[in-house]
Amino acid sequence: MSLDLPSPIAAYVAANAQLDVDAMLKPFAADAVVTDNGAVLRGHAELRSLFEHEVVPVKAIFMPDTARYEGGQIVVEGLAHGDFPGSPIRFTYRFTLENDGIKALEITV
Repeated sequence: MSLDLPSPIAAYVAANAQLDVDAMLKPFAADAVVTDNGAVLRGHAELRSLFEHEVVPVKAIFMPDTARYEGGQIVVEGLAHGDFPGSPIRFTYRFTLENDGIKALEITV
């Protein structure tokens, strides 16, 4: 399924599909805040660590199948699959965009 996602989100999803850490970081603002299952990560250094230690080793790839605008955010839902217990798992990603970049992302199951 092809979704019409805003360009920063589409770039992140495409980079994640390739497990390309540098490309996954590129759409995020330098001071972006990501909340992942309660853990709060700030800025590119912490995001790089998340991608390098939690995403790439288990080949966690997010495959969105729905997207909607809700309360100033873009809410994207879909399955993530990889080499982790329970795969695939359905996730909700709540993106906040600013200046053509991802300013914030909240990831929940």
